[in-house]
Amino acid sequence: MQWSERVILLTGATGGIGRALVDALLPLKAQLLVVGRNGEQLQRLSQLCPKYIMPVQLDLSDSDSYTTLAEIAEHHQVDMLINAAGLNSLVDFEQQSADDIQQMLQTNVLAPMLLTQQLLPTLKRQSRAWVINLGSTLGAIGHPGYVSYCSTKFALRGFSQSLRRELADTSVRVLYIAPRAVQTRMNSGAAKDMNQRLGNTMDTPEQVAQHIIKAIASEQDDTVIGWPERLFVRLNGLFPALVDKALRRQLPVIRQFVR
Repeated sequence: MQWSERVILLTGATGGIGRALVDALLPLKAQLLVVGRNGEQLQRLSQLCPKYIMPVQLDLSDSDSYTTLAEIAEHHQVDMLINAAGLNSLVDFEQQSADDIQQMLQTNVLAPMLLTQQLLPTLKRQSRAWVINLGSTLGAIGHPGYVSYCSTKFALRGFSQSLRRELADTSVRVLYIAPRAVQTRMNSGAAKDMNQRLGNTMDTPEQVAQHIIKAIASEQDDTVIGWPERLFVRLNGLFPALVDKALRRQLPVIRQFVR
């Protein structure tokens, strides 16, 4: 991977993983178009290195934003899209608001799908191009307290796999990368406490960013970050009843933290 030749459009750039990716990619001299809603945060980010970072203030819940980004991507000849924007919530599904569910679907599923669709003409014109979708281990393991979040990440994983197969005869590679729990603002204090009680490892955004860069460089179609999470994903695919029983035993602890 010649990172200095890449022109990358990165969503969620001011979030935990997104910001860590910016910091990790800057020394590699990739050109970064960083997308977010908060103009002040984007400007601070671009000031880190104006030569390599271009801020793009847009709200991905606005349907017009995808056309605008497609035009910007065409102008700058973007050859890599990293869909890193995401929302999470530890909540009892029965009590979760409809607005919360819709916003999660918009951010985690519709935004990456619609943005990718708009950028495909530009990506296909490049000699090599990549679509990188950041999912979650919970995109392969349904987990209590994360019903809506798991549903969106299952959808993103399915989108990645089917699009990869549809584009198999083009120059565009589609990669799906699934971090385990991460120490970001997206995870509430209750979520962090629950993971600690359950013995789940939480990576730092910086650790995840390095794993993502390695996964992209090696062009692995699907990457699950962390052990034993890779084993749990495999077990859930082959023997879901075993995982059912394990999570059933953890329910009393989980319910203490689910709001």
